Amino acid sequence: MQGMALAPENDMTATQPIDPTLQPFVDTAVSDLAMRLSIDRGAVEVVGAQSVVWPDGSLGCPQPGVGYIQVQADGYRIELRATGKVYSYHAGEGRGPFLCEHRPK
Repeated sequence: MQGMALAPENDMTATQPIDPTLQPFVDTAVSDLAMRLSIDRGAVEVVGAQSVVWPDGSLGCPQPGVGYIQVQADGYRIELRATGKVYSYHAGEGRGPFLCEHRPK
């Protein structure tokens, strides 16, 4: 998968076009977030979705105390807004979208 260099999450805006090939992954992320928050799917706004190249096997979401393979990984990032907050879903290297709750600051 060809991706752009990883950009900070706050660079994503609703004006960025969403690659149509990412739509199934966006749909999965929207469904997951709606279920987690016990809200209707329609209450989840897609802020952006883009292909990225993650710097390592953590897929941009390193967990404390876990070691990761230090090789770049093709993937994607999906930003969703609901209940006044932005949620980041990451994926890559055969792993589908997951909520990244431990993003580095």
